[in-house]
Amino acid sequence: MRKTLAIALMLTASLGLAACDKKTEDKAQDATKQTTEQVQKSLSQAQDKVNEAVKENVDAAKAPADSSKAPVEAPAPAKAATGS
Repeated sequence: MRKTLAIALMLTASLGLAACDKKTEDKAQDATKQTTEQVQKSLSQAQDKVNEAVKENVDAAKAPADSSKAPVEAPAPAKAATGS
C-alpha cells in the first residue's frame, strides 16, 4: 500500500511540475514571435532602402541619356576672310 501511495504521489507531482512549465514555453514563444516581427520589420525597411537606391541609380543613368538626346545646335558658319 505504501509503495502504491508513493508512486501515485510521484506521478501527481510530476504532472504538477509539467503543468507549471507551460508558462516558460509561452514566454519563449512570445519572445520568438516578437523577435520574428522585429526581423521582418528590419528586412522590410532594408528592402525599401534598396528599392530607393535602385530608383536613384536608374534616374541617374537616364539623366546623361536624356541630355544626349537634346537637340544639338549646329555651329554658325565661319565667314571667309577677304584679303583686300
